[in-house]
Amino acid sequence: MNSSLYLRRRLINAFNLTVSVLTTLFGLFWLGWLLWTLFSNGLQWINLDLFTQSTPPPGEAGGLANAIVGSLMLTGLGVLIGAPAGVLAGTFLCEFGRSSRFASVVRFVNDILLSAPSIIIGVFIYGVVVVSTGHFSGWAGGLALALIVLPVVVRTTEDMLHLVPDQMREAAAALGAPQWKVVSAIVYRAAARGIATGILLGIARISGETAPLLFTALNNQFWTTDMSQPMSNLPVVIFQFAMSPYDDWQHLAWAGSLLITVTILLLNIIARIWLREGK
Repeated sequence: MNSSLYLRRRLINAFNLTVSVLTTLFGLFWLGWLLWTLFSNGLQWINLDLFTQSTPPPGEAGGLANAIVGSLMLTGLGVLIGAPAGVLAGTFLCEFGRSSRFASVVRFVNDILLSAPSIIIGVFIYGVVVVSTGHFSGWAGGLALALIVLPVVVRTTEDMLHLVPDQMREAAAALGAPQWKVVSAIVYRAAARGIATGILLGIARISGETAPLLFTALNNQFWTTDMSQPMSNLPVVIFQFAMSPYDDWQHLAWAGSLLITVTILLLNIIARIWLREGK
């Protein structure tokens, strides 16, 4: 009886292990295929002109310099707005309103925002900012990206602060430190690496967003750093160039796709390694 039960458990364990390995290999296969397609089609078009020339009209040589700079500015604005607000909100949820009813409502709303399609956020900012100002702008694009970063940072910050032992808070409070001092000098220092990792993941999350920028920043074929005007950015340029019938535009789309994919992949790898070293 015991031998049959042992054999049954061994068979179930072998089956589950086999299915898990095959499922993992299935996912890795598609990821590898995706990366191979991007490298095989885009690597040959990576050159100096890509980083020094603006997007060209059909039939002329050019690059993606204006789109790269625009993406950096929009992403930077989104992180500059969303990351501090997310850290403060996560701090409130963990340190000041942990068990309050208001904190439960905030967590619920944050979970909804975290899972909301980015196109919905783009439409919302379009209705609030673009319609009221009468034109597309980099400010609207940065604000849309900030709303995408915000819930990621809130969730990560709260989780990282929860990992800090309460004994550290109690020890600091026993020495007479006020709560704000405990949080800023003790808790933040212990969770700094995890919070920074969450911000990096938020940057990776918004780096390839196209839908919200179509409704907010739109695009600009020319070089500009004026955030009050439509601004070129890599995701929208890739979308428009990939859908065009021109070979030179399609080549730039492949190069831009490879560039943005490698950037996001590196950000995720750095975040994972940094978080692992901080444990």
